[in-house]
Amino acid sequence: MPNILVIDDDASFCLMLKSFFNKNGLNATVAFNLRDGIKATSETHFDIILTDYRLPDGNGIELLNSVKRHSQETVVILMTGYADIKIAVNAVKMGAFEYVAKPINPDEILHIIKSGLASVAKNSGNASKASGPEYIEGKCEAALKMQEYINLVGPTEMSVLILGESGTGKEYAARRIHQFSKRKDAKFVAVDCGALPKDIAGSELFGHVKGSFTGAVNDKIGHFEEANGGTIFLDEIGNLSYDVQVNLLRAIQERKIRRVGSTKETSIDVRILAATNEDLKSAIKNGDFREDLYHRLNEFSIGLPPLRERKEDLLDFAYYFKDKASQEFAKQNVEFDQNVLNVFQSYEWPGNIREMKNVVRRAVLLATNNLVTTSCLPDEMLETSFIPAVAQDENAAVDLKSVKEKSEQELIISTIIKAKYNKSQAAKLLGIDRKTLYNKLKQYGIDI
Repeated sequence: MPNILVIDDDASFCLMLKSFFNKNGLNATVAFNLRDGIKATSETHFDIILTDYRLPDGNGIELLNSVKRHSQETVVILMTGYADIKIAVNAVKMGAFEYVAKPINPDEILHIIKSGLASVAKNSGNASKASGPEYIEGKCEAALKMQEYINLVGPTEMSVLILGESGTGKEYAARRIHQFSKRKDAKFVAVDCGALPKDIAGSELFGHVKGSFTGAVNDKIGHFEEANGGTIFLDEIGNLSYDVQVNLLRAIQERKIRRVGSTKETSIDVRILAATNEDLKSAIKNGDFREDLYHRLNEFSIGLPPLRERKEDLLDFAYYFKDKASQEFAKQNVEFDQNVLNVFQSYEWPGNIREMKNVVRRAVLLATNNLVTTSCLPDEMLETSFIPAVAQDENAAVDLKSVKEKSEQELIISTIIKAKYNKSQAAKLLGIDRKTLYNKLKQYGIDI
């Protein structure tokens, strides 16, 4: 029976959905805020998470980011008010399966959930269990240097600190190090330190004994014991509290851990890899990170370049993710329009490889006639990137009727951008009236 977590601050609404889902073959759990939701996901694997975007102590995007770091296959669905629709669309780009507008229809949500579960089952059936994270190595100088370092440090027992912006593939690098090590046949345990609630972080890492704190109803092993004999990867290490840092330093130095509430020490044999997108040296100066722990973790460091500095690899990633998405959505011979490739090459990619994967996946889903055009891309990419030359002449009046449908969407978007989002001026440049322009926007689903 699939597990579903429902998160909403309306208790009666949550309980209504819980009863509905239980009757329809889902094992439902409820939480009423972000903190309890993240805690629940750290303790139980959920196949589906249905969360309101607006929560008392945060939002659904924070939950989505936390969940996707641990489990790419978990289906995350956002419930949102009308005013949050654009945010919800962005959430889909970031990995959410779908969003539903409130007030919701339970039968509609049940249909979306079943579609999500079917998609995950199909993907897991086609994927190799040993394939690891989706990634390609690349051929630019920085990528080759990164791979050289991985090859060198992998067979050693050195602790490695992996540095890079969010989305650059730090977990991939950690997994590659593990695969090149003598521990490759043992467990690789990835821990997102940024998603660990501060009050139970010690329990998650080192375990606890029954009765050690409220909610500790059973003994539990922590991630370090789980990884014994293998490798533990501590992502976003800078988010650990100072107290947990002390216990982590002790575990590294003495190779022993003590569960929360226990007086017994347990020996561990674990290789530690860590990663961060923060400046730990500044955190040390500010007293937020222990210098001795930093040096223990940083026996060897590897820096991952952002995607904007990997121009030679950029389109290789785009084609790779296109092929993966085409397979996922059962589409054949999907291609990129040249304008799309121009946008990709000029865009800054602040979310790096992770952002590209989500953008391409969404674009392939939206593609008609197996062609990905600029209308399939997020608005913010078009605002900051290449604008098709056909609409560059400020004084040119373009006859929209003479443009074939394939190029029509791109022409409309680029002209509106050129007109600084003044739709009356855009309609004039296009040689049509304002009403016709709005009909075209509705026809193509353009929200700009």
